[in-house]
Amino acid sequence: MKLIHALQDNSDPNSLVSRFRRARAKRITSMIETIHAEKGSVRIIDLGGEPEYWNLFPREFLDEKKVHVTLVNPGGFDGVDESLFTDLDGDACALPQFRDGAFDMVHSNSVVEHVGDWVRMEAFAAEARRLAPRYYVQTPYFWFPIEPHFSAPFFHWRSEQSRARALMRKPHGFSQKAADVGAAMRDVQHARLLDKTQFRFLFPDAAHHDEVVLGLTKSLIAVRG
Repeated sequence: MKLIHALQDNSDPNSLVSRFRRARAKRITSMIETIHAEKGSVRIIDLGGEPEYWNLFPREFLDEKKVHVTLVNPGGFDGVDESLFTDLDGDACALPQFRDGAFDMVHSNSVVEHVGDWVRMEAFAAEARRLAPRYYVQTPYFWFPIEPHFSAPFFHWRSEQSRARALMRKPHGFSQKAADVGAAMRDVQHARLLDKTQFRFLFPDAAHHDEVVLGLTKSLIAVRG
């Protein structure tokens, strides 16, 4: 239970999740610095991103590097800082309004596992690879024993039916107790974790990195450029 708490606690700067986020931020910072050195500004499209995520980076740094982030999410957000963000109500699996290479960098943190079935995952990956010469994509790893969305050991290795029954009995992680089997199945199918073979198939032109905790791979990261 202590490990589960450490993987969830965003408020403690010494928690595992905070340490992982700082490590990810360092990699992204390096990519931003490289793009700025080449072009003098940085246009990022964040597929499934949220404004609060970018608080990981000092605002002075983002302003200095002339970073502008297009956030893509169904429904969008209210009241974003337009000097830093463009808010787009959209589907990250289909963005035909943008030409190939319209941005300098694609960013996606823990999103591909939420877009739907395998066909939609392929569409998401194709857009990520198409929209910019560089991309950073992170996702939780299927074979890490603690499921991050439901905060339960081995939960994601059980059948969908078993997981749905569990959600109908009590809350798990970010999911409340389900009112019926329909609500339970929607929660269960909202997160579909990937293994390394699947992730590398989706992003074959990337360098692949593992986030490791206690000797086990926790998350997968694909970086191109």
